[in-house]
Amino acid sequence: MRIICDAPGQTCNRLWTYVTSVAQCIAEHKRMVIIFFDWTIEDFPNLLHCPFIYFPLYHKWYFECGNGWNNYKGLTWKITHNKIWDGIFKFCGFTKGWQTMDDTRYLNQTQKELRYIFLPKAEIIEKAKKLISIIRENSDIIIGVHIRHGDYKTWRKGRYYYSLEEFHQIMIRIQNLYNNKRIAFFISSNAVFTLDSFKDCQCFRFEKELSGDILDLYTLSLCDKIIGPWSTYSRWASFFGKVPLCFIKEKDQQFSEDSFSIVTSFYSFANGESTEDYWTKDI
Repeated sequence: MRIICDAPGQTCNRLWTYVTSVAQCIAEHKRMVIIFFDWTIEDFPNLLHCPFIYFPLYHKWYFECGNGWNNYKGLTWKITHNKIWDGIFKFCGFTKGWQTMDDTRYLNQTQKELRYIFLPKAEIIEKAKKLISIIRENSDIIIGVHIRHGDYKTWRKGRYYYSLEEFHQIMIRIQNLYNNKRIAFFISSNAVFTLDSFKDCQCFRFEKELSGDILDLYTLSLCDKIIGPWSTYSRWASFFGKVPLCFIKEKDQQFSEDSFSIVTSFYSFANGESTEDYWTKDI
């Protein structure tokens, strides 16, 4: 049995810490335990209730009672950022999911099962498919655009931050690449702005929907292609939906059909490019 003890945090970081272990358990008919998780776990019912995966600290009645979720977050933060507890986890043979990222042995052969286990809840699927269906009525290609602002403005000295105008120009270049097709853009973003920012582009997004992060994530996985800055978020959408992704490397980047490739694991694109090239490259 594998026991995952990473700290809860950004949703897609967590999904990536689970997926190789889940694939191994499927292939080798083993069980696993996930000790800590973030609140979006309830958006993934097949994962939460998977018969070979256990969440010993998940008690819905407690989380919905008073200050349950906040108490849980405070407790897990203290435990997962404590040297004594870290030593206990190590002594007990628990696993940090981040340390399993390069174990790709079973990802390909368990794709069908993984796609089922990591499906979001039905209402998210329904909303995402409905919007994609509407977009397809007047477009030939749907490009998912992940606009990450917030912490990206300062994280790693703003290396992966692009302004709305820079995204607009990138989208115009994508339209020029497919100038014989009707292009539509689905915008996934944690920033506040109106779609008027993207003049001459046919754009769509969800507005303040419940489960917004996961709704956006699943909708990205239904697009035909994805563009965005280096992120585990768009990387998961590409992996889960088998959608070709192109990371934006610079604001003046030029694009070709070969710019896009499907993410096959945390570290790899199908075309052989490493996703970690963006992380390890000097700023």
